[in-house]
Amino acid sequence: MELELLYEGKAKKVYQSDTDENHLILSYKNDATAFNGEKKAQFTGKGRLNNEISSLLFQALDNKGIPSHFIERLDSTTQIVQKTDIIPLEVVIRNIATGSITKRLGIEEKTPFEPALAELFYKEDRLGDPLINDEHALYLTDIKAEELAGIKEKARKVNTALTEIFAAIGVRLVDFKLEFGRNKEGNILLSDEVSPDTCRLWDIETNEKLDKDVFRQGTGDLITVYEEILNRLEAQL
Repeated sequence: MELELLYEGKAKKVYQSDTDENHLILSYKNDATAFNGEKKAQFTGKGRLNNEISSLLFQALDNKGIPSHFIERLDSTTQIVQKTDIIPLEVVIRNIATGSITKRLGIEEKTPFEPALAELFYKEDRLGDPLINDEHALYLTDIKAEELAGIKEKARKVNTALTEIFAAIGVRLVDFKLEFGRNKEGNILLSDEVSPDTCRLWDIETNEKLDKDVFRQGTGDLITVYEEILNRLEAQL
């Protein structure tokens, strides 16, 4: 039976599970986008790599006591997750200055942030996902103040856990974005994905970029660096 397509985004298709109304099937696409969709391309195998990397990282986070919507990987490009209503906020954690923050605030590239900086972005394509503050978030979404504080705390716990996971494979976690959603019980869970699409990752020894920046900046082969991350994670986890 053909699954019901609920939503198609830049990187994934979301289907309703045919076995449990509270489960969704995420199908990872081979599409790559950058600069809010202005740059686009397809890479054979990207969907498989993001699915497998994200599955491994969600499992590793769960082992460290950080639950998410992830249930299990079904095959090379799909995974089953809890159905969550996504809160239209992106929480970005920055450990090292690079990308947009250096341009916005004039901070020198590679400046470390201790402690890490947390930023909020409003998920709205037509506005270009603008940077917002806490008061904007409370006004624009249905999130409560204590919930907003909670997702920031969760994001920092994810940062601590991912920093350890990546350091063990010789990779520096520079920054990353997270999304959260409410499940049927109203609990807020880490959702979406955790992959080189959503994280900036640099080799600790060489500072080689091992993430989507190689596509954004045209400096390398996306599939090669994603394969490198997957191979290192599989060897470690």
